[in-house]
Amino acid sequence: MALFGDVSVTFTPELRALTIVATATALMWVPYVVGRMATFGVLAPIGNPGPGYPVDRPWMDRARRAHLNAIENLAVFAPLVLIAAIVGISTPATVIAAWTYVGARFVHYVIYAAGIPVIRTLAFLVGACATVTIGAVLVSMA
Repeated sequence: MALFGDVSVTFTPELRALTIVATATALMWVPYVVGRMATFGVLAPIGNPGPGYPVDRPWMDRARRAHLNAIENLAVFAPLVLIAAIVGISTPATVIAAWTYVGARFVHYVIYAAGIPVIRTLAFLVGACATVTIGAVLVSMA
């Protein structure tokens, strides 16, 4: 339990899920950068992109785009989980939604990098619904 002024915050299952997904998102650049280094050598990937910058293999580009998508979605999911923790809301629905989000984001990244479109979209939608669920619980308790 952490204390912030008059607000006491417990490390809820939702915060644990946020910690895991934020850490995973922070590491999602590793596969495509290692792929670039294995394909083009170490110096090209650490240089500045420009006209002579090598073109990524399709899976590397998809992994990069999946990483960007994960960051965009984390920007919506994280504040909702943090708000829930600050106001002391943790329900079975928010716990299930948070862990569903984590699973959906992992599936989305792997499937996106592999180039499987329909499952990628379904995983995205599951994660989006999980985020909306947490928001809906917060709004209903306001």
